[in-house]
Amino acid sequence: MDKHHCWPEGHWNWPITVNHKHGVRCGEMIWVGGQVNLTPDGEVLNKGDTAAQAKAVMANFARVLEGLDCDLEDLVTLLCFYVNDGSMDECTFLEMVGACLPDGCRPAVNAVPVPWLAYDGLVVEIEGYAMRRENGERMPRSYAPDELGSPLPKPFVQGVHSGKMIFTSAQYPIDGAGAVLHTGDIVEQTKQVVSQVGAVLGHFGAVYDDTVKINRWYAGGSGVGDFEAAALACAAHFSEPGPAATGVPIPRHANADVLIKIGVVAMLGEDGSRLPRKHVWPDSLWDWHVHLPYKHGLKCEEMIFLGGQVSLNKNGEAVNPDDLSAQTHQAMVHIGTILNELGADYDDTCKVMTVYKGDCGAEALNANLPIRSSYFSNPGPATTGVPLPVLAYDSMVIEIDVFAMKEKD
Repeated sequence: MDKHHCWPEGHWNWPITVNHKHGVRCGEMIWVGGQVNLTPDGEVLNKGDTAAQAKAVMANFARVLEGLDCDLEDLVTLLCFYVNDGSMDECTFLEMVGACLPDGCRPAVNAVPVPWLAYDGLVVEIEGYAMRRENGERMPRSYAPDELGSPLPKPFVQGVHSGKMIFTSAQYPIDGAGAVLHTGDIVEQTKQVVSQVGAVLGHFGAVYDDTVKINRWYAGGSGVGDFEAAALACAAHFSEPGPAATGVPIPRHANADVLIKIGVVAMLGEDGSRLPRKHVWPDSLWDWHVHLPYKHGLKCEEMIFLGGQVSLNKNGEAVNPDDLSAQTHQAMVHIGTILNELGADYDDTCKVMTVYKGDCGAEALNANLPIRSSYFSNPGPATTGVPLPVLAYDSMVIEIDVFAMKEKD
């Protein structure tokens, strides 16, 4: 499919050379990689100032969209990483972001608190997707009511249905009065948030099995003890073959009583019909240590979704333990294998999302960003990379998922 790439003149840059671009437009989708408050030489601006960086990041976001002949009103969802040790109320942060959006912009949202970002003093990184018709017309859209999910500040909404795409805001186990439900029980909290996701999907006439991608962000560390119970509780709601999936541990959520949040992407025909999809699980790929219904790759119409790719074996054990470069290559090889089985290749990728084990500083980023970038021709896809203290499995140090587009079968 034809793609248009964007790198606004004078825009910020990494301090190393990569093939990625800030934005990609393909069909009705516009993908914007993680925007940050850097100079064209890769120096951090407004160090440690969350409000100032949020404002600058969204201004950068608007410039990328403008370069792709659309604007902030076309946004359908945002994924916001921000540094928070628990001292900042997440609603306050989302209000900072929301204040940068124009009237008429009502996206879904997910805010993920992290202990640090890639560069010293960097405290905000935001990626997102927009939609506009190929002829330039705005996409019609509908929104899920506020009462179906956990509380969100305006202008954010519980879910957006635009064209064939449904994006839900990540759901917390929090009721309408702001009280955390099932404190201390990640299994019951998982059931709660999945039920909220189901309510949002149901508003648009969708069900769990219309989901094409699921993302879980759970409070925990490395190892099956934190991963397994919540993963199984979530998976029980999906039939096999299920959606692509990514699960990432973070040290804590903004509210320490919250143990998990979950958001999904689903697809329905514009007439409300269920769309056929193709699932793949290449023989050479890894597996979790417990059976889950998810598949490594899924194609629905022209959209391709991959679950987070890692360097594990079929028993859920790390291959090349703690070796960031080797694991990055292995994850990228898996990505190529999945894309090929879906009739696509690396250059059909529109967006890359990476979490990797690393501290605040360029060393860990520079050990994986050039490697994953090298698998794409220039101009390459939009990208986001976020360091974390640990990932889901012991000695696993990187997880990469991608969105791609290819003409429908």
